[in-house]
Amino acid sequence: MSKLSKYEQETIINFNVAESDAVVYTRDKAIMRKLDALVNDFTEVYKCLKVTDIDKTYSMPKQYVSYRKPRRISEDVKKQKREMMKKINKEK
Repeated sequence: MSKLSKYEQETIINFNVAESDAVVYTRDKAIMRKLDALVNDFTEVYKCLKVTDIDKTYSMPKQYVSYRKPRRISEDVKKQKREMMKKINKEK
């Protein structure tokens, strides 16, 4: 596999209203690993369509493409989580 710059390690998700599936083209190794795991675990839903030495193309239902709001955590909750992790780390 060729060494790609960070700029070249792109992921493109393509779908339209008329079709039920989305096509994901990626050159990012981390995305490939995640999608390969989904292809192996859910063969009826996720499909690997094309493989080359630097990229892969996948197909999946477009309903699995998601958009999420950013998570907002208050300073009090952050402090509680920090104290909890300190306690857990001391116990180890």
